[in-house]
Order: sequence, then C-alpha cells, then structure tokens
Amino acid sequence: MNILPGIEIVDLGLYLTKERTLVIADTHIGFEEALNKQGLLVPRFQFDELVKRLKKILAKVKPKLIIVNGDIKHEFGTISEQEWRLTLRLLDFLAEHCEKIVLIKGNHDTVIGPIAVKRNIEVKDYYLTNKILIVHGHTIFEKKLDYNTIIIGHEHPAIGITEAARRELFKCFLKGKFKVKNLVVMPSFNLVTEGTNVLKESLLSPYLKQDLSGFEVFVVGDKVYKFGRLGNL
Repeated sequence: MNILPGIEIVDLGLYLTKERTLVIADTHIGFEEALNKQGLLVPRFQFDELVKRLKKILAKVKPKLIIVNGDIKHEFGTISEQEWRLTLRLLDFLAEHCEKIVLIKGNHDTVIGPIAVKRNIEVKDYYLTNKILIVHGHTIFEKKLDYNTIIIGHEHPAIGITEAARRELFKCFLKGKFKVKNLVVMPSFNLVTEGTNVLKESLLSPYLKQDLSGFEVFVVGDKVYKFGRLGNL
C-alpha cells in the first residue's frame, strides 16, 4: 500500500520505489537482555522473529540500499554481549540482500560506532534522497535542505483496538504534516513489544507535539489496513 507517491508500506518497512531503498526503524537489538537484567524474564525470541519478518519483506522488494532509521541496538552507554553478536548478524543478513547499508543515528546509538566499523558501514545523522529526509525523530532536524517529506522512527506508534472485553495493540504507521512538510512515522521493528498507544499515551518525538487528529493511521496486521484519521478513532 502506498502511503505517499513513491513510498510503499511493506509490512513494518517502507520501500522507496524510485530509489529502491528499504527503510526499517528501531530494531532495539538486545532489548530482551536489558529486560532480563532488570529481573523481567522474557524468552529471547526477537532475533529469529526479526529475521523471519525481514525475509517476508525481502521476498516482495529487492532494495539496492537498506536504511536502519535509528536504534538498531538498545543499550544507551554500552554494548552488551547480545548486542555485539546479534547486531553483527543482522548487518550480515541485510548485506546479503542489498548493495549498501546506512545506519541513521538514534538516541540509543551513542556507541554504535564500533559495531559499524567492524562491517565498514556508514553511520549518519540523516539521509536525504529525492526530497525525502530520513531522520530518527528524537530531535528536530534544523539543517536547511531541500525536502518535502520527513520519515521518522523513535515513537514506536501503535493503536489499541477493542472488541467486546478484549483490547489488543497493533503497530501502525502515521501520516500527517509537520509544518508544511509531509511527515511519516514508522512503527518499531522491535518484536518484543507493540509500542506506544497513540490514542492513550503521551508521545516523545518533538515532531508529534502538535494536534494529531488529522493524522492518518495505517495498521499493520496480516496486511496493511487504512484506518482513517486519529481524531475519528
């Protein structure tokens, strides 16, 4: 499903068709280990599920470039053993399916450099292509460049859907405006949690400190569902 001309939602990723670029965000490798350290015992299934989900995407699109839009790993000030091992495995897997990988620096990526150097991968604060700006979204991008669309991660948007006594969270994309620019908010590729319920919870990204009632919602389930505007949900 196209979310904007030339930008297609493919499961939890965005595919820029003209540029043959796949964008994913917020894999948060090492999240289970961080939870285990806090005494929350969760099974470590995320990496295998992540690769399975990526294979599903890569069966549909054949990118030249893959961009990870921030927070490829979870820990802020260190690199855990799980992060070292699994982040390198993820990068090796992605490299088998594209010509180039770019990592956009997120707020969790303060020490991503040593991992990127091991695979000779670029780490950037942003990526600009064909008037599309890709940034993580934890701070406002201030450089005066020529773009009309912003793609961010960081927020991990999801919505709660209620049926009878049952409520379930689903990952979703949001599409709206930031000032005069198109704004697309990506769901996280962290498969341990669904994310932040944008109907109930306070949001973190400064791009979303505004009236969001006009933002369109695209829910990711067995396929992508267009749910209309947030203000009507």
